[in-house]
Amino acid sequence: MSRSAAPATATTARLSLHDVSVRFGGVVALDHVDLTVSDGEVVGLIGPNGAGKTTLFNVVCGIVRPTTGEVRIGGSSRPPVTHRLVRDGVARTLQGLGLFAGLTVRDNVMAGLSTTAPGMLAAALGAPRAARHERTAERRADDALDALGIRDTAGRLPGDLPYPVRKRVALARALVSDPALLLLDEPAGGLGAADITELAQTVRDLAATRGCAILLVEHHVDLVMSLCDRVAVLDFGRLIADATPAEVRSDPAVVEAYLGIEADVAPHGGGGRR
Repeated sequence: MSRSAAPATATTARLSLHDVSVRFGGVVALDHVDLTVSDGEVVGLIGPNGAGKTTLFNVVCGIVRPTTGEVRIGGSSRPPVTHRLVRDGVARTLQGLGLFAGLTVRDNVMAGLSTTAPGMLAAALGAPRAARHERTAERRADDALDALGIRDTAGRLPGDLPYPVRKRVALARALVSDPALLLLDEPAGGLGAADITELAQTVRDLAATRGCAILLVEHHVDLVMSLCDRVAVLDFGRLIADATPAEVRSDPAVVEAYLGIEADVAPHGGGGRR
């Protein structure tokens, strides 16, 4: 199910934001942001609460239209549109799990392919192409679960599983479409130290073996600093840093954005302005 992995030195910009601003009335949520994420690269997006991280994700997903600027996915100049994301090679996890309690794990993962499914009429009439899609979707869902080491949960309900396993189910739902660009929204939220370490290895493996570009928003800054190739820092909608973890950790502007508390940009988690 995986695409061919990109070389470690890949420089193809899978995601590119140029001069992107978003204004809600008199509030500036993003202020002339330039950001790229290349194939095979893991980029962390951090910043105090209210810095604009969620707005940036929503711009990339077509939920929010930029007031100014341009967003390119895979080189296309066409603006992102929510219902077309899977076809455009984009997948996103949510801050919450967003799993359907009444569906099995396999069916939850298959939902990640919903926008590529045949029409309802074809399914209702039992058209051969609908049956073929169902079989293919089941296989791809099982492959995604297998890749995350939870294939044995396929027939169970999410509510019967421990929280860390449910987080992996949510990630499998994003992976089932074999995205070229993967957006991870607080993937470590609610996890313990051992599970966070395992998550970091999983994300590294995804970038290395699948060659996908990964952009993650995360409050566990220690995870971001240890995992990411680059770290971008937003503050009041402005991009105040975009560099290696070591460079960001020592950047005076970043330290100031986090109230000058060095521990907030070093290991021991997130923090900063509330």
